[in-house]
Amino acid sequence: MIAPEFLLVGVFLVLLLAGVPVAVVLGLSGAAGILVGLGPTSLEMIGTNVYNGIAKYPLIAIPLFILTGLAFERSGVAERLVRFASALVGPRRGGLAVVAVLVSLIMGGMSGSGPADAAAVATVMIPAMARAGYPRAFSAGLIAASSSTAIIIPPSIALIIYTVMVPGTDLRALFAAGIIPGILCGLAIILPAVWLSYRHQFGSAEAAEERPPLGRSFMDALPGLLAPVIILGGLRIGLFTPTEAAAVAAVYGLGVGTLLYRTLGWREIYRILADGAEITAVVMIIISFAGLFAWAGSTLGVFNAAAQGLLSISDEAWVVLGLIMIFLLLAGMVLDGVSIYLITLPLLMPIVNAFEWNTVWFGILMAMNIAIGQFTPPIAVNLMVTTRIAGVGMEDTMKWVAWMLLSMTGILLLVAIFPDIALWLPEVLDFRTGR
Repeated sequence: MIAPEFLLVGVFLVLLLAGVPVAVVLGLSGAAGILVGLGPTSLEMIGTNVYNGIAKYPLIAIPLFILTGLAFERSGVAERLVRFASALVGPRRGGLAVVAVLVSLIMGGMSGSGPADAAAVATVMIPAMARAGYPRAFSAGLIAASSSTAIIIPPSIALIIYTVMVPGTDLRALFAAGIIPGILCGLAIILPAVWLSYRHQFGSAEAAEERPPLGRSFMDALPGLLAPVIILGGLRIGLFTPTEAAAVAAVYGLGVGTLLYRTLGWREIYRILADGAEITAVVMIIISFAGLFAWAGSTLGVFNAAAQGLLSISDEAWVVLGLIMIFLLLAGMVLDGVSIYLITLPLLMPIVNAFEWNTVWFGILMAMNIAIGQFTPPIAVNLMVTTRIAGVGMEDTMKWVAWMLLSMTGILLLVAIFPDIALWLPEVLDFRTGR
């Protein structure tokens, strides 16, 4: 008879390696562990735990932020942000590379999703960069890397999941904690991008481009620029809760597209709502079955045993943290951020509690690791999106992506060594950081 804890982990790994969808993997492995470990009569707990996985008030923010991201993506905000960033940077070598990163950072503050950010920015920037003399593989790698900051910069869907999985963590503090590391990651990507542009003479046709008027470009982009300000500003002054902020942002995004830009008609709104419902359904199904998997793993003692095994390797916090960071980076290479949080947090939280690490700081470290994984092959969800749009192979991007990978890893190490980089802003804003 196979031990239930081995069956739970074994079924999970076999199905995952076989390419079975993550939601199905979580559901089947959890059900197998429950059936063998607790007996057939316990199967009635499956429905209860699947429901409990999504019956959480903060999760209401997820479909609303998804709707917000789709509204801004399809209302023409990206094009206006590109013109404004181009007006700021000016026509110079490496300028469009800087523009791509800046637009990715701003769009990440609206979509909360790396792949969505990558799709919106790549659609606009890759043709423009190709006309200016940038290789499509370079542009695809750059946008995939810079779009990964969407999981760090608020409103990140993955960070919302984190607060649900780690009760007591203030979502406002987590959102604020992601701002400075997210900006630093963007700057870390800009440096090698500009250096590579000069070294390989990318963007030779940029000097001939006419600089957009700054004032007009700013006014056109202002509604998009205000979205992150409204979300974070409203949270700071207590005007609304994080979930209410998501509702305000969704209404604002649709209002910008229909009333200000007038780019969204009834057909476009229907498509946004339909696509938003489809994406939300996928996310919620994963969350619901992850709840079943987490309950089975906790009940069978799998997660505690794994945590104790990891703690037995070393009693040095930095050694254990380094192992966790490597594990998360590898996970980020093959899974999406939401799935990683749902699968790994039941295992990692006993370790976090054992070393008394700050949960806000640890949540940002997780996000940064997963962000790096999103543009690191073999799976690299962001890179899959941008290479498809660019029409290049993922292997063609590696010689460019490697530089951005190194520079972003440097920022990760800084935040790991100096937690105040992440915790300073939420403490200044008087959010509860758990210190």
